[in-house]
Amino acid sequence: MTAYVVPVLFLIVLITSLIKKKDAYSYFIDGSRSAVDLMIGVFPYLMTIMMCVEIFRQTGVSAAVSRFVSPVFEVMGLPGQLTELILLRPLSGAGSLAILDNIYATYGTDTFVGRCASIIYGSSETVFYVSAIYLSQSKTKKLRYALPVALVSTLLGCIIGCALLRVL
Repeated sequence: MTAYVVPVLFLIVLITSLIKKKDAYSYFIDGSRSAVDLMIGVFPYLMTIMMCVEIFRQTGVSAAVSRFVSPVFEVMGLPGQLTELILLRPLSGAGSLAILDNIYATYGTDTFVGRCASIIYGSSETVFYVSAIYLSQSKTKKLRYALPVALVSTLLGCIIGCALLRVL
């Protein structure tokens, strides 16, 4: 069924443009042009986030911070083995996917740690990545609470998800 979604949407747009007598090709070109302009504007923010995440991981700071914060997360009901995933997930999707793969290889997918890692990865977002992209193009500059609320929500989602997994 999902294989038909894109062709059906394409046909709907094409038929709608024919009925309304609009030039779909010109609108497509205009949209493509604005997408390129958007990418040029967002690229420096995106590159900065990606570089910072890679430096964070490659220097070993991520592992050191994880070891330091692990006891705090264990008190909150989160397995200590998932600390690096919890810390890196708001920063990078690809980096956290590599950590998730390592967790699966080490602990397995059907263990509490593996399932909890799946919940954390699947229910959280790359907060800084999304913020860098969306907020860089936003006209609103009063974003005092946006990142803290997003990070606290992510942490609460991890805690509640693992708690529910423990109960179920």
